[in-house]
Amino acid sequence: MALELYGHLFSSYTWKALIALYANGTPFTFRGIDGEHPENAARVQAASPAGKFPLLVDDGVEIFESTAIIEWLALRHPGAAPLLPADPAEAVRTRMLDRVFDNYVMNVMQESVAEVLRDGALSPATRGRVEAQLDRSYRWIDGWLATYAASDPASDAVSLIECAAAPSLFYADWVYPIPDACPRLRAWRAHLLALPAVARCVEDARPFRAYFPLGAPDRD
Repeated sequence: MALELYGHLFSSYTWKALIALYANGTPFTFRGIDGEHPENAARVQAASPAGKFPLLVDDGVEIFESTAIIEWLALRHPGAAPLLPADPAEAVRTRMLDRVFDNYVMNVMQESVAEVLRDGALSPATRGRVEAQLDRSYRWIDGWLATYAASDPASDAVSLIECAAAPSLFYADWVYPIPDACPRLRAWRAHLLALPAVARCVEDARPFRAYFPLGAPDRD
């Protein structure tokens, strides 16, 4: 049975899994979560405690959580893109950076999105807290990039790091733009969005931009 990925094309964590699949040219069927396919939503709801997408189904085996999906792909469907380093110590560091982008960029940004969806507006307190936390994360990542060889513009590497970084930086920059004081990060975001696997996600999600709760900027 072919791989199936359940998700939504505007979802950051769906992007994270899609980037890994696209980077290796892994054949799969996309199952969209929308009003026209209630059976897809029902499958996702039943698969995990929170009932969230993305969900990967591989010959009947269900894998949820985007990081776990990428780990599964690296193990069972390897390709040219080294999603995880073979060296165990390097793999730990890769997983650590994955957590940085999920927890300290994407999840922070989503506090703003969640409040607007819940309350209809973003409070000054939440805006200030989110921007301060993102600013701290941006500055840390900008420093880390000085040591990250795969951030070279000539590199087309796609690992778990790129899979996590691209969607988180794409959306976080909409909420709080990366400041001029982080030139490496600004350049790396542009580099990530130009990678073929990421660019495909950006284009496929373009029809849904009007649904971004804080308003999507006229760029990217």
